[in-house]
Amino acid sequence: MIFRSPFPDVEIPDVGLPELLFGDISGRAANPALVDGSSGRTLSYGELAAMVDKVAAALAARGVAKGDVVGIFSPNTPFYAVAFHGILRAGAAATTVNSLYTADELASQLRDSGATRLFTISAFLDRAEAAAKAEGVRVSEIVVMDGAEGHPSLADLLATDAAPPDVVINAETDLAVLPYSSGTTGRAKGVMLTHRNLVANILQVQQLIDVGEHTRVLAMLPFFHIYGMQVTMNAALYAGAAVVTMPKFELPEFLRVVSEHRTDRVYIAPPVAVALAKHPIVDSYDLSPMKVLFSGAAPLDEELAAAVRARLGCTIRQGYGMTEMSPVSHMIPDDRDDISIGTVGVIIPNMECKLVDPGTGEEVGEGVPGELWCKGPNVMAGYLNNRDATDATLDTDGFLHTGDVAVIDADGVVSIVDRVKELIKYKGYQVPPAELEALLLTHPLIADAAVIGVRDSEGEEVPKAFVVRQQAAELDAAAVMAFVAEKVAPYKKVRVVEFLDAIPKSASGKILRKDLRAREN
Repeated sequence: MIFRSPFPDVEIPDVGLPELLFGDISGRAANPALVDGSSGRTLSYGELAAMVDKVAAALAARGVAKGDVVGIFSPNTPFYAVAFHGILRAGAAATTVNSLYTADELASQLRDSGATRLFTISAFLDRAEAAAKAEGVRVSEIVVMDGAEGHPSLADLLATDAAPPDVVINAETDLAVLPYSSGTTGRAKGVMLTHRNLVANILQVQQLIDVGEHTRVLAMLPFFHIYGMQVTMNAALYAGAAVVTMPKFELPEFLRVVSEHRTDRVYIAPPVAVALAKHPIVDSYDLSPMKVLFSGAAPLDEELAAAVRARLGCTIRQGYGMTEMSPVSHMIPDDRDDISIGTVGVIIPNMECKLVDPGTGEEVGEGVPGELWCKGPNVMAGYLNNRDATDATLDTDGFLHTGDVAVIDADGVVSIVDRVKELIKYKGYQVPPAELEALLLTHPLIADAAVIGVRDSEGEEVPKAFVVRQQAAELDAAAVMAFVAEKVAPYKKVRVVEFLDAIPKSASGKILRKDLRAREN
């Protein structure tokens, strides 16, 4: 059974993302486009468009062209958007890197994506330089946006006298971004998103939200993540909103920015909702400007959502998506107060879905749980240089197999009820068990290991490692956790360890995670 959006399809123009966002800004050139939440510095739409052209011109003069990949390793600032759109305006693709990554993790993404240049900030330069020197990394130049001796700065690029390149974008096939996602399992993979993918999703979502020149959007979610990149940056810029940036989440600063910058639309992941519902400091700030609080990246519990709504008096909305879908596939529209805030809403325009029994492969209908498969113009072109992973995720009919189990009711409202995939979601970040398992096996005192997600005392999913010691080895849980913590970004840290005599495996050698999960019940 095919489930379709209750909304009519929207027309998707055959244009690249820069043209969609900056092709005609004459009516709002003087309006604020990006505001630094810390300093208040503001870039107007006219200034932003001019800077994007300058960065594109400077990159083109350096030889950057269609088919190239340029990395961005930075926290959120207004100049992230300048670098990002300058790269796309030059015809290249941007690979956006998690700002928490270690030098090794950064090098891995730069190597896999084939990036030839990297934008960063001075505070991240030690990691950026170490990664650029790693074997197999092709980065020939690091642009330190806020300036550092020995490297070009963003100001240097903006000082160019060169004309922006005349780039012809094939929206259907030309890559715009290469974010990295673990998909349903395994290590992070480059997700090939075309200009059409990004343009489509912006227009699909725009139909369901009240965002325009009157809106001030809080961009606390990182721009390197598809949620921050597309929903809080690109979609807001398309609508003519003012985007107020924050480099990272700290509750007092978050509350100050909402209060002082009067941000009326705020995008979060569920852990922020916990703080808004429970922390006493919230009462010290005027949060009345916040009209809509939108949650994504992980399931938001209905009771928690109701608690936030009762405390703040704002509208709560929730959505669902994946990096592989640019990212939104389902959401509760702004004007649908009748839809439960514990659901992910309805299918967005131009998309169709079906539910498939994971055991039998048979399609199921209303009210019956099944793995959610989605199809639409926002679905990725595939994984970079990984045909096997692409074929396992995208079928020949164009449906993306999400790895999440959903139920669709008679009104077309979708609820996510379980997960087929092995991926751990910690505070909205993806943690692939296979990556941690491979790392654990490099420890000389560990004979075998497996990792699953378990719930902590606050209901957050965290990585738990099951470890088999080498014979006669002396190794405790603290040592295991410290070993992992030294080598991965903070959100990937193992937080619980249990020692076993053997890891349960199938006859083919596959880890039986269901047996490990059974130990938790």
